[in-house]
Amino acid sequence: MHLIICLREARFTGRWLGIASFGVPEKLGCANLPLNSRQKELCKRKPYLLPSIREGARLGIQECRSQFRHERWNCMITAASTTVPMGASPLFGYELSSGTKETAFIYAVMAAGLVHSVTRSCSAGNMTECSCDTTLQNGGSASEGWHWGGCSDDVQYGMWFSRKFLDFPIKNATGKENKVLLAMNLHNNEAGRQAVAKLMSVDCRCHGVSGSCAVKTCWKTMSSFEKIGHLLKDKYENSIQISDKIKRKMRRREKDQRKIPIHKDDLLYVNKSPNYCVEDKKLGIPGTQGRECNRTSGGADGCNLLCCGRGYNTHVVRHVERCECKFIWCCYVRCRRCESMTDVHTCK
Repeated sequence: MHLIICLREARFTGRWLGIASFGVPEKLGCANLPLNSRQKELCKRKPYLLPSIREGARLGIQECRSQFRHERWNCMITAASTTVPMGASPLFGYELSSGTKETAFIYAVMAAGLVHSVTRSCSAGNMTECSCDTTLQNGGSASEGWHWGGCSDDVQYGMWFSRKFLDFPIKNATGKENKVLLAMNLHNNEAGRQAVAKLMSVDCRCHGVSGSCAVKTCWKTMSSFEKIGHLLKDKYENSIQISDKIKRKMRRREKDQRKIPIHKDDLLYVNKSPNYCVEDKKLGIPGTQGRECNRTSGGADGCNLLCCGRGYNTHVVRHVERCECKFIWCCYVRCRRCESMTDVHTCK
């Protein structure tokens, strides 16, 4: 029953991820996209944002898979069983609605991806209602020889749109499990947005005679999404388990830690994660059998951890490629045919 309730909640908050698979979503029209009713209404009012929405979903999915590519949960799923209720995202399945650390990361990285893509689109001049951040104009420090200029990324607009598009009102939730999960997801959405804002940096360009830096023009810019992904992965590693009961606000699960404040950039989870070692077709968990591992690594990608103590198989892979290529006058390239043998280790 708990899983079914969770999956119903995921139907409202996770369907939009499917837009990443649409090549040109704006040609289909808002009504034909995998959006909930609120998102479709917003889409109709701002159809020019569809490419940014798609790019935000693509960014989040790509970064999730990059950050977890060597771990037991690698942000990939098998085809879910037909017995799983409708509502789970075909991209993440069980993890989207399980209330685990993995759920926390997914929501945070997706909200961050949407902020990043919309803000980039604003700075590129692709939209009429936003552009560069104008609040910095005419500021700076004349005594230190610099002033604000250029095109600062308007991350506040990106954050506003991400909240408007993703945050499902908690008052609309039904059942205490739903309210806890929704509160957790809303918090993790905001944690993802805060990661983008926290990593804003200042770039400057020098002006002066012969390239001297007598005067500098500076502007604020977002970090690469890879850097944002690394910050969120660190937050995932240090995520906080919260109580499955909400009174006035969310609380840490451990009673002796409840006086320690929860910050808005922390990632929160309710339920402990499965070990992801063994395949579970019903939940779409593929397990780690057959995954390639690193025999010499002591980390998450090492054969001991990734294979969950089951051991591993080793087989030799033969590589054939062109090498030592030389240009021969005139006019062709002559190469040798080189062979190499590599040991590949896969989990039992």
